[in-house]
Amino acid sequence: MTDINYSLTGFDLAGGDRYGQGGRAEPRIRVNGRAAGALAMGKSRLGVMMAAFTLAFGAVGAKLVDATVSFGGPAEPTVARAASRTMTNSRADIVDRNGVLLATSLHTASLFADPKLILDAGEAVQKLTNVLPELDPQTLMADLRSDKRFVWIKRNLSPRQQQEVFRLGIPGLNFQREERRVYPQGNLAAHVVGFSGVDNHGLMGIEQAFDTRLKENPEPLRLSIDVRLQHVLRKELVNAVEEFNAIGAAGIVMDVRTGEIMGMVSVPDFDPHAPPPPQAEQDTDPRFNRTTLGVYEMGSTFKIFNTAMALESGKVRLQDSFDTTRPIKIGRFLIKDYHPVNHWMDVADIFKESSNIGSIKMAEQVGPSAQKEFMGRLGLLRQAGLELPERGWPMIPNPWREVNMMTISFGHGMSVSPVHLVQAVGGVVNGGVMHPATLLRRENPNEVPGTRIISEQTSVTMRKLMRLVVTEGTASKADVPGYVVGGKTGTSDKVKGRGYVTNARISSFAGIFPANDPRYVVYVLVDEPKGNKKTFGFATGGWVGAPTAGAIIAQIGPLLGVKPQDNNSPELIQAMSVHPGPLAPHGAQVAAVPASLQVGGEED
Repeated sequence: MTDINYSLTGFDLAGGDRYGQGGRAEPRIRVNGRAAGALAMGKSRLGVMMAAFTLAFGAVGAKLVDATVSFGGPAEPTVARAASRTMTNSRADIVDRNGVLLATSLHTASLFADPKLILDAGEAVQKLTNVLPELDPQTLMADLRSDKRFVWIKRNLSPRQQQEVFRLGIPGLNFQREERRVYPQGNLAAHVVGFSGVDNHGLMGIEQAFDTRLKENPEPLRLSIDVRLQHVLRKELVNAVEEFNAIGAAGIVMDVRTGEIMGMVSVPDFDPHAPPPPQAEQDTDPRFNRTTLGVYEMGSTFKIFNTAMALESGKVRLQDSFDTTRPIKIGRFLIKDYHPVNHWMDVADIFKESSNIGSIKMAEQVGPSAQKEFMGRLGLLRQAGLELPERGWPMIPNPWREVNMMTISFGHGMSVSPVHLVQAVGGVVNGGVMHPATLLRRENPNEVPGTRIISEQTSVTMRKLMRLVVTEGTASKADVPGYVVGGKTGTSDKVKGRGYVTNARISSFAGIFPANDPRYVVYVLVDEPKGNKKTFGFATGGWVGAPTAGAIIAQIGPLLGVKPQDNNSPELIQAMSVHPGPLAPHGAQVAAVPASLQVGGEED
């Protein structure tokens, strides 16, 4: 029997309150004996058990953390780290000169998996391919059965796709918030804007050239191009390719007063949301930019520079005439005109009729060294300074000999890109001051860098000669009522390997408007056009490039706010007349030689 002792404290036996007379105090009860010991022992054991459970669960938790987060050691990235590495900073928008959106970023969800947490890889593959049929089952199965802790399943899901995957309820799958680059204009400015990859790094065009700027500066990057002009350019170039069964085309519109490129199109093009892989044959590669990366022998459009050089040198006057009745022999080659004439021609006639022989005679008055210096002054001997990574280097002769001087005078033996030619033409007609071409909008047109390449007097003369080509020469199909178009046609055989290709030509037109006060250069190049019934089988610059440029000018003139004029007004005709004056024979005659090969002899 348990021995329990009770003792009451706070009261004496007489009932007196030891804390004071008449007061009361609660009794305190003490439990002594074996019960007290058992209670104390139970408390001790409970504490030990709680400590043991804490240690055990702590160890299990540590193992779980090690298994799910740190598995594989430092060489294996954790799921959290692998996912966080893909987080990207927002790229700034790219807009056209009027603020129209060309590229922007949208938040998306990307699907990834931790294969270690996938319970049944086969079931997961079946469910995922039902929701995302574009996934490759074999590749997905291999990924989900791998020893990796992080594998991408699909980047940039649509909201609907994300919701469908979420409903599958597959353990081990998760989403990472990312950004996807979106191009609202699609193909329209693909070669200018370019595109970025899944990790938001620019891979082509402006996206690549300004990759750091787009990542670090949130302000939109404003380009010089105008979406409206892009639409017109692309439409007419696509029409030309289809009509003449060509392999491609290129077009540029540039403001000669600022150097701003208002429109730039190369076809075929591509969808920047799904760019095709590069192809071995550049002529058919949609990613190949013919306007900046392609370099071509430009044919008779180069006569703009040859004539300007001759007049600027002071050794050739506008009224000077040359014997163009006899072909010129260079080694085993013979250079002649498509339509030979039986009389001497002055400078205006040589330019209007696009005489190869006359162009050579004019170049001979200047010489190879001066010609090379002049071409360098026009920026034709170095890479164009445009803000694109896709830029071609000119192909120039070395050494620059007399034979090179002859062929270059009519656009053969030297290759440049369309942007080279457009920039130089702009300088020739812009009072002789050349502004560097740019794809960025000039915020202050009054502070545009420029270089004087010819005198203002020579520039005025060249405008008149270019207008003469349209009114009386090879470019009549480029004329547009109200816009006083001037220009020069060009046709050149294509060079492939070490020689020219038969029936493979570049047909082009370099135009300006209004010619009496030039504001814009419009350049069109059609690659390997074929003649048709409408053109009587011809596929030269006058039949292909000129009418395409005319169609473009007729549509963009109103968009650019160019005020129409009366092309036939006496005042305008008088202002644009050349007034060659009396003929003055100038230059040496060359004896005729039997023809063995015709070089550059196609009509422009």
